[in-house]
Amino acid sequence: MASNGPMTIANNNNNNNNNNSDDNAASLESFFVGWIQRQEQFLDQLISAQADDCEDSEREDLITRVLAHYQQYYEEKSRFGRRNIFMLFNPPWFTPFELAFFWIAGFNPDLAFRLVSDSIRDLTEEQSQSIERLRGEIRMEEKMLNDDMARIQERVAAPPIMEMARRFGRMREVDIVDDVSVNDGVRSEMEVLVANADSLRTSTAAKLVEILSPSQKVRFLTAATKLQLRIRNWGLERERNKNETTE
Repeated sequence: MASNGPMTIANNNNNNNNNNSDDNAASLESFFVGWIQRQEQFLDQLISAQADDCEDSEREDLITRVLAHYQQYYEEKSRFGRRNIFMLFNPPWFTPFELAFFWIAGFNPDLAFRLVSDSIRDLTEEQSQSIERLRGEIRMEEKMLNDDMARIQERVAAPPIMEMARRFGRMREVDIVDDVSVNDGVRSEMEVLVANADSLRTSTAAKLVEILSPSQKVRFLTAATKLQLRIRNWGLERERNKNETTE
């Protein structure tokens, strides 16, 4: 009986790890649901801030709070990524429709420039030139990250990174650690890749905001928030329709 002691302890430890991994995923999903709800509230405020009688100081205060809201999401995402980086490439709390827009575990930074073009019609010549220069810089950094992704893919040879993400993203952390096809080097490189991609996303938005006037910033952030919520709602609607069809 005594010889079973270490085995029992090991099994208990594995069970604890499994439970912790599930709890971590549930915790981030719960955070994201709350974050989206606050995003909807910010959208109402952004729309109100477009009124002519809104002071620029009020707009700047709102812009600061909206950007801090995005930063909060990326900080929480980063904490989770240190526990299961693969799930960030295929998170179960996003719908397949939302995931279709993903580039390295999130939206492509170039989308921000398209939103500026669509939502702001009163750019000065100087602003337009600054934005084009920034866009060129961001595209170069995007290419570097795509090259990094390709190098990681070469290291693992097969399966493709996204297939690995789908496979391991649904696994518990302890099972990923035990899988011989994944080594610490690959996981570390993917963590760095996602961190750099998120940094590029946030810095792109921050640099664009610096170029814009207060009223333009509000319109840009309104367009970004509307698009995100629209994609979210479309994805949820598709899933509801799919479930109703299969029932």
